[in-house]
Amino acid sequence: MLWEKCKPYCVTFVKWTALAVLCGVVIGPIGSLFALALETVTNLRTAHPWLIWLLPLAGLPVVLAYRKANLPDGSTNAVFIALRNGRLMPLVTAPLILCSTVIAHLFGGSAGREGAALQLGGSITGKLGQAMKLSDIDCRGMTMCGMAAAFAAVFGTPLAAAIFTLEVANVGVMHYAALVPCVIAALIGFWIAGLFGIPPERFTLPEVPELTPIAMLQTLILAAAMAVVSIVVCLVLHSAPHIYQRYIKNPYLRVVAGGVLIAALTALLGTTDYNGAGAAVLHHAIEGHAVWYACALKLLFTALTLGAGYKGGEIVPVFFIGATFGCAVGPLLGLPAGFAAGLGMVALFCACTNCPLASIFIAIELFGGQGIPLFALACTAAYTLSGYFGLYSEQKILYDKLRSEYIDRKLG
Repeated sequence: MLWEKCKPYCVTFVKWTALAVLCGVVIGPIGSLFALALETVTNLRTAHPWLIWLLPLAGLPVVLAYRKANLPDGSTNAVFIALRNGRLMPLVTAPLILCSTVIAHLFGGSAGREGAALQLGGSITGKLGQAMKLSDIDCRGMTMCGMAAAFAAVFGTPLAAAIFTLEVANVGVMHYAALVPCVIAALIGFWIAGLFGIPPERFTLPEVPELTPIAMLQTLILAAAMAVVSIVVCLVLHSAPHIYQRYIKNPYLRVVAGGVLIAALTALLGTTDYNGAGAAVLHHAIEGHAVWYACALKLLFTALTLGAGYKGGEIVPVFFIGATFGCAVGPLLGLPAGFAAGLGMVALFCACTNCPLASIFIAIELFGGQGIPLFALACTAAYTLSGYFGLYSEQKILYDKLRSEYIDRKLG
């Protein structure tokens, strides 16, 4: 009798453990190679700054490939459509987003990698589930496992990767049935990345304030500022493609124009700080050093890049913007610059993605538990105050941010 009651749970657990392991084993090496490719081309661009002048031409094959594949958008929104509606992403999404993101980083476009990782992992494992003749619901579970494994392999935050995958598509509702497989897939992806010699992103905060009412008030003020910044970021990134399309109808001319603008701005500024992911500037901000205008320039470069038709993620640029803004504004509030940079980085990510739980886990994994109560306060406040704005127009807010009311509202 006891076995009959336990049998469904045991069978399901074994089934999804096996499927999650499969997803992690498949996606872990692919995500790791993707991360290594981005590191290689970034080093190459740094050693040869003249590559930025090839960016206008480098965008042409990207536009051509996406048009030939009938994927005119090619954004992370495709992941949310796949999760919500059961329409799996085409398998061609994986090589397209991998190659196009590598091209953007090689020639100096301003883009991240995590959004690309979500498409990379989700498209492969979703189709893998379909090839195994799994049900539509199980294929969606496989898609989530692939997303978690790829995010963990590329960025090195497996717990945040698993929670983000569960939280991001439909804010307010988490499908806990997918918790075990997503965690397993993320941990395996993270482990395999380690075998490839990819170190996880980790930061040490130079100074962490005590948890006092004053520190809490300072954190709340900074979080409110990050909520405002998130609205600006989302509006700018959403508006950029429309501005390009209004003045330049031809997609090939758009990507060339965007490449010319980015190359010209880089030459005008005399620095490559705003090209690629900008990891060096991000690290300096956490150390307490950033110029006050860095956040605005990074937003401009990212809007010019993604709006023109180049591909890549939005999350690392958001980290950059949040960290540099926090580093500049935090001391005005009495917070240590480095700690404020960390708060700003995570709070802006939270406000832009509407994922407070994943943001807290990111803070735990990136900063090793330092100042977590204040990070949690910043994330929850930024989430509430950012309203119904977000990076992803296909994301849905299922429950109101201000009261326990079902609203099923799409962003955008």
